[in-house]
Amino acid sequence: MNNVTDTVKTPVSREKNTYEKTETPEKIPTLKSTYTIGRISEMFHIPISTLRYYDSEGLFPDIRRDAGIRKFTDREVEQLHVIECLKKSGLEIKAIKQFMKWCSEGSSTYGLRRELFLRQKEAVEAEISRLEKTLDMIRYKCWYYGQAIKDGNEDRISEMLPDKLPEEIQALYDHAHEE
Repeated sequence: MNNVTDTVKTPVSREKNTYEKTETPEKIPTLKSTYTIGRISEMFHIPISTLRYYDSEGLFPDIRRDAGIRKFTDREVEQLHVIECLKKSGLEIKAIKQFMKWCSEGSSTYGLRRELFLRQKEAVEAEISRLEKTLDMIRYKCWYYGQAIKDGNEDRISEMLPDKLPEEIQALYDHAHEE
């Protein structure tokens, strides 16, 4: 694809993945879509003020500006996916900023980046385990009150506690009450 007569598929609409063939100049740089801050805000359901804050904190080190307007590319979109993942995993902006710095330092920081993700993986797994225990208590209580409504009281259920519940409910109860 080095001459003017070569063609390339050019996106017509990102949302619908439709393409049109267009003539290409000499060599084509990697095609990248650009997005406004408003579009990114809509895509991620993040306030524009938060995106500006992330930028001011240096989380988008290579973001382009045209006449002072931020132009987000697919690179920043991917960075934002990682930033949001790390935030949801409990990492603070300061630590995310350090991660982004490591990314800009190249392959010498792969080990540091991997360690960070391993720590976050452990934190998320611990949170999932805690939430599974919470969910089992909620499931047990849904069953409990369903039975109480059927019976008109809690007497029969009280007689089954703590270890004579139906098998599936017993497993929920036991898990919810583990130390």
